[in-house]
Amino acid sequence: MRLRHRDGTTVHLGHCADVHPADTLEGITARLAAHAEPVRRATGEPVVGLGLWLPAVTAAALAADPAAVTRLRRELAARGVETVTLNGSPYRVFHAPVVKRAVYYPDWSEPARLEYTLDLARIMARLLPDDAERGSVSTLGLAWRTAWSRTRMSAAMRQLDALAAGLRQIAAETGRTVRVAVEPEPGCVAATTGQAVEVLKDADHDWIGLCLDACHLAVAHEDPGTSVARLLAAGLPVVKAQASSALEAADPVDPRVRKALEAFTEPRFLHQTREAGRGGREPLGSDDLGPALAGALPGRAPWRIHHHVPLHEEPAAPLTSTRPVLRDTLRALFAGDRAGTDHVEVETSAWSALPEHLRPADAAGLARAVAAELDWAARELAGLGLTRAAPPAHPLPTVERTGRA
Repeated sequence: MRLRHRDGTTVHLGHCADVHPADTLEGITARLAAHAEPVRRATGEPVVGLGLWLPAVTAAALAADPAAVTRLRRELAARGVETVTLNGSPYRVFHAPVVKRAVYYPDWSEPARLEYTLDLARIMARLLPDDAERGSVSTLGLAWRTAWSRTRMSAAMRQLDALAAGLRQIAAETGRTVRVAVEPEPGCVAATTGQAVEVLKDADHDWIGLCLDACHLAVAHEDPGTSVARLLAAGLPVVKAQASSALEAADPVDPRVRKALEAFTEPRFLHQTREAGRGGREPLGSDDLGPALAGALPGRAPWRIHHHVPLHEEPAAPLTSTRPVLRDTLRALFAGDRAGTDHVEVETSAWSALPEHLRPADAAGLARAVAAELDWAARELAGLGLTRAAPPAHPLPTVERTGRA
């Protein structure tokens, strides 16, 4: 769905297809019919936004085959779906039984990460609606922090320079602008907005900016207003915002709280856990919830856990969510005279990682749940003065663009 900011910016609101996993073009097409279209019907909207995830092998094949991208575009349009953003963080293993740290490889010191991201940008340039100003591709916060070095940082900076040059070339050849959004995440080299500003200070900000994930912001115990002001001062654009909430435990030593948290431990993803620092100190950290519960964190202050929870409903007591941080993030981005970004994605990737009793019972229930999250986000943005904008009049490109950038 589309919203209009008071400054005239069209803000694209959608959800991410990580909630409908598929690794091949055929699988993606099938999932559009089985899942994405039911979400759109559940919203009651004529068009709904969907951020796709494509593994590297599929992205390479599509980037080399513009006709296949056009077929995908037709499938999206037939389902009442438009795509302005792609998730470029997971390279190949996002839906394996155990993902954990594998999702961060290859990192930005490796050529494969650059090639994958440029393939996604080529695809995004051809998927964009004709009337969309630009597209986006989100990517990881450079790398997982362990085994990082000055040599690898230097390699990553060269890769980012090559990325900007590649994005500029894509724009010249297709007439479409696609920007890349580095996503700070606890545990990564760029774990906070402050670290992102530091590592990206010499990047080309016309093409490379930030993906501001409200869940990650909350887990790092960052203040949204301060963070957005820091980015603005540094000239680092928020290319994309992810509307998401983390799990929060106010009293981690309470036996009832610990029992409730145990239900959220699971083997697939990392659930970075941060304990609020006392007296202005930095938060204490554990790379996963299991070790935190086993004693890696003292539990003397509230915990925030990288475990996405539904936007439209709070977890059962004694747990809560960081939904207030999400509200503050949206306010920091949109309450002013200028829109802080034009891409907002409800990050619905973690439904399958929730405790079984909290998951929707079937595909229809999942569609209703995702639609409820989208509705929540739309109402929050409306409360900040954004109004509904017309859906695209021409869902398919009027000019066929060919040739690999």
